[in-house]
Amino acid sequence: MTAPARHVRLGAQERLRALTSDIMDLIIDRGLRAGDALPTENILTAELGVGRNTLREAIKVLQALGVVEIRHGFGMFVASNNLVALADSLTFRGRMSLRHKGHEAHELVEVRQALEAGLIGSAIDVLDEDQLRELEALAATMEERAARGVSFVEVDQEFHRLLFSCLENELLTNLLGVFWQVYRTIHEAIDTGDGGNPIVGLAETAKIHRDIVLAVRAKDKALAAELMHRHFDGIRDQLTEFALEP
Repeated sequence: MTAPARHVRLGAQERLRALTSDIMDLIIDRGLRAGDALPTENILTAELGVGRNTLREAIKVLQALGVVEIRHGFGMFVASNNLVALADSLTFRGRMSLRHKGHEAHELVEVRQALEAGLIGSAIDVLDEDQLRELEALAATMEERAARGVSFVEVDQEFHRLLFSCLENELLTNLLGVFWQVYRTIHEAIDTGDGGNPIVGLAETAKIHRDIVLAVRAKDKALAAELMHRHFDGIRDQLTEFALEP
């Protein structure tokens, strides 16, 4: 491996970045999977030509990125598939952007809008009757809570999760989970504070979810996609109003 010579020529930050890249290459080259053990520190320091402290710094970076998992007393392992690091980073950037015109928060909503509006047609093709009934029940719960002025963020999240779970795409499910975590943080940040009701009207939100269910049941893909777009346009409008407030 050419790693030792490459690391010597680079500065401290570049060496650390190169070392983390080499460790990820090692994981891939050896065909390691989530849950598999990495070589021991002694073996890695010898193979990569670095000191123990430098290796530990790189491992900490990879741990923060969700690539490596350290199990004390057992060793280092390839981390299980999760997007925790991505969720934390996007949540931070979304919250921070709310103090600076909300540009990145808008971008996050746009990405989620593109995913859901673009894939709802595929979901319509495979949703079964039981799942449709569950979606209808969730929409009914939203309407009931909206009538009482009670927020229903968790129900909303379950609605969107269920709508796309039929696609059996683990990456999509994880990404939507990440965007929901970010959205929930932003949602709480722009709360009006008057009894816990969000700025986005509860009745409006419940109605558009009911309309989405009706379009999905009718297998009207164009209308379902349009309604999903409209749903997220409303969220972006609220972000814009929040950003314009003094």
